[in-house]
Amino acid sequence: MPHEEHTVTVDRPIDQVFAYLSDEENDPAWRPGVVEIRRVSPEGGQGATIRQVLRGPGGMKMRGDYRITAYQPPTRYEFQVIAGPARPAGRFALAEDGPDRTSVTFSLDLEPKGVARLMAGRIAKQMRVEVGALDRLKQNLER
Repeated sequence: MPHEEHTVTVDRPIDQVFAYLSDEENDPAWRPGVVEIRRVSPEGGQGATIRQVLRGPGGMKMRGDYRITAYQPPTRYEFQVIAGPARPAGRFALAEDGPDRTSVTFSLDLEPKGVARLMAGRIAKQMRVEVGALDRLKQNLER
């Protein structure tokens, strides 16, 4: 089962970091693979569905819609990808790391099924890129 995880410390208060992270409209600014994104359910938070189009292999566009499975401001935000060839579960865990400093851990886990098993190596590589984008989130928030 592929697992990837990355942690950064952001020089911003936890409430600000959580608000930025949990607003899908900010995703294209820190996740370079996002082509389009919008919430399709009327309410945000747990149970909300987000439709996203991602840049896949060879620049091909692919769906990567997800549903928010846990939403506990300002410390926990989890989701399950529900469309696309790979459907990992993701988790953002936030913790105060001193005055106006926040530790953010982004993890992705995947149980590949069917054809996805054949692509497990490629999927794991993409998962590594995805969690690594947390560095860009840090840069954006500290500007």
